[in-house]
Amino acid sequence: MSDQTREQRLRQEILDKVGEYYREIHQPEADQEFQPGVSRVPYGGRVYDEKEMVNLVDSALEFWLTSGRYTDQFEKELARNLGVKHALFVNSGSSANLLAMKALTSPLLKDKRVNPGDEVITVAAGFPTTVTPIFEAGACPVFLDVNLEDGTYNLNVSQLEEALSNKTKAVMVAHTLGNPMNLSAVTEFCESNGLWFVEDNCDALGSTYEGKATGSFGDLATSSFYPPHHITTGEGGAVYTSDGLLKRIVESFRDWGRDCWCPPGKDNTCKKRFDWDLGELPKGYDHKYIFRHFGFNLKSTDMQAAIGCAQIDKLDQFTKARRNNWQKFRSELSDLEDLFVLPNPTPGSDPSWFGFVLTVRESSGLTRDQIVSRLESRNIQTRMLFAGNLIRHPLFDEIRNTSAYRVIGDLRNTDRIMNQTFWFGIYPGLNESMLDCIIDTLRVLKK
Repeated sequence: MSDQTREQRLRQEILDKVGEYYREIHQPEADQEFQPGVSRVPYGGRVYDEKEMVNLVDSALEFWLTSGRYTDQFEKELARNLGVKHALFVNSGSSANLLAMKALTSPLLKDKRVNPGDEVITVAAGFPTTVTPIFEAGACPVFLDVNLEDGTYNLNVSQLEEALSNKTKAVMVAHTLGNPMNLSAVTEFCESNGLWFVEDNCDALGSTYEGKATGSFGDLATSSFYPPHHITTGEGGAVYTSDGLLKRIVESFRDWGRDCWCPPGKDNTCKKRFDWDLGELPKGYDHKYIFRHFGFNLKSTDMQAAIGCAQIDKLDQFTKARRNNWQKFRSELSDLEDLFVLPNPTPGSDPSWFGFVLTVRESSGLTRDQIVSRLESRNIQTRMLFAGNLIRHPLFDEIRNTSAYRVIGDLRNTDRIMNQTFWFGIYPGLNESMLDCIIDTLRVLKK
């Protein structure tokens, strides 16, 4: 028996055992009987089968560790799914947002680059890692309010013109809980004013707007693959774009800031490794050690990409389940409009929902704390709408009321969200009994 044949036989035996291990050990966890009020109803979590575990072990057996064949496959499949030319796998969605904004500071973009003191339009009602990269770039975030009474929870596009100044260089905003923002208005605003658009798609993978995938509208867009998200690689994220120059810049910032674009373990992709003349270096200095940007190491591993390859094959079924679960809640809770502002999709969109969001009406006689406490007492996980109003948090204590940021209007809806809004899960791991448990717990409030 040849060494290659023996390796293949051993590998297959191991992978067959991994599949058996999943069926014997992991699968029974999903089949446990649900007990309302006792069993946990998570807001999100990993949904997987033996394919993810087999891919993970298959990658581990190669022991390549850094990015390799699974990373190549995952990046290509993600780009194809989104309808963009390039996708770059990174170690988290937060890193993806950091890279997207840092890319816009590159001197390669010349007069279009984001410089310290320039302004970037965003919202305060979201997750902080959409805003952190703006500060990291030395730019000034300009905070807009969001829509609330229409149930969409996305940026108020009527404030865009008011936010515009001669310092504005970009818009960086997330789709809220999978519900696409008004992308027609945002993209038109950016195009007519020569602005970059960074589309934070971390909570919206699988969503569409006017039939086109979210994440394909921005000059740059991002995903997170943390377990509660639409697909998971454990930790992980991605930056994607159809612009070749932006792809190279993101790649450089991700990979230590180097000018070289050789993948790990390969040399001389450019065919002139010792023939470059850049900066004040001696001519012919090794291109693998020429640095274009002050960069980072934000790459992920091939083992994580291996999980992603199995997960992305399930994205359509995950998206269908999220939509079905959301629709069940929307239908069953429709008569609670006197208690809550109920969520609605943005016109023209088909969201891949991240959660089911409710805002308690002041006229209801109830408080968010009362309702959340009731849900949590029955083991139903809830979450706030992320930061609520980010500028109210202690991370702003040292810059509050300074010129480090601007606010448009009074952020009235953002403050309402901070005080009255919460959400719970609709992810594919919830079964009918779990959905009914949430519905029954909320319907009692009507009595």
